[in-house]
Amino acid sequence: MIENKNQSKTDLGNLGEFGLIEQLTQNFTIEQPTTNKGIGDDGAVLDFAGDKVVVSTDLLVEGVHFDLSYSPLKHLGYKAVVVNISDICAMNAIPTQITVSIAVSNRFPLEALEELYEGINLACKYYKVDLIGGDTTSSQKGLIISVTAIGKAKEDELIYRDGAQDNDLLVVTGDIGAAYMGLQVLEREKQVFLVNPNSQPDLAIYDYIIERQLKPEARTDIKQLLADLGVKPTSMIDISDGLSSEVMHLCKHSKVGCNIYEDKLPLDPQFINTCEEFNIDATTMAINGGEDYELLFTMKMEDYDKIKGNPNLTVVGHMTEEKEGVHLITRANTKIPLKAQGWNALKNEEE
Repeated sequence: MIENKNQSKTDLGNLGEFGLIEQLTQNFTIEQPTTNKGIGDDGAVLDFAGDKVVVSTDLLVEGVHFDLSYSPLKHLGYKAVVVNISDICAMNAIPTQITVSIAVSNRFPLEALEELYEGINLACKYYKVDLIGGDTTSSQKGLIISVTAIGKAKEDELIYRDGAQDNDLLVVTGDIGAAYMGLQVLEREKQVFLVNPNSQPDLAIYDYIIERQLKPEARTDIKQLLADLGVKPTSMIDISDGLSSEVMHLCKHSKVGCNIYEDKLPLDPQFINTCEEFNIDATTMAINGGEDYELLFTMKMEDYDKIKGNPNLTVVGHMTEEKEGVHLITRANTKIPLKAQGWNALKNEEE
């Protein structure tokens, strides 16, 4: 899509903070009965009538978590909501509200922020969550987005990271690694563009993996799916920093070890083809890539028949005694100690 360079641009200074908030949030509607009072007062008022409240916050910083040279603002707004909703899903809770705070430099006109909030609004409508507050301020370093997500669950529904036991099965939803390879394609095309700004890349063959990077979806369906199957996870986490890192978290909190089987990893064909094109190992990318926002959970082995054959769920390994450590069992049946090599935002690099 060719950008219209002649569109009008409204300076944010003409609006003031409250005028800007009013302008950006005028099209948001209330969906949740738990929202008594949303935007427009000193604070939001929520009523959960006995449910437990789950809260999670993420910060997205330009140049660290996203690159606006290939991340459309509308997609970015949508993704900023999804990454937080995914954390609520990882607690086996239902997302209900969000707050959004942004810091922007003076290179962003009102129209750019409206595009960002259009994406936020789309995510709110799709996931049926309410925007109930936030803040805006200026930034010397580009765009910074902070989203806080709120959710609810009955006490006996909540799943934590510390419940895994020896012999529990390790299960992944969906497929993994695609978002990371989507990022590699976008980074490559960015370098091509910098050398030749007139080049127009054909990204059709990468549509799935690029969408996984730019517009991921949270697995809000899994809570009900597992309830319908009669399965209650013993521990759970979302895959935002890479499978290896998330497995390490579960093992550390639950004080167990783990064996993951290379031949069980759920990999999309487009992901595999792109790894071959880039001449990199698909297994390495699958276990160390991040931003898939799938769920990783453990469950009792006796419940296996309940999930067997379900297209949404793949058993990738099992938990062991803590002293056995964390290993990848290769296709050649070699046992390799697993290291967490996922995304480390504090270092702004793959560690």
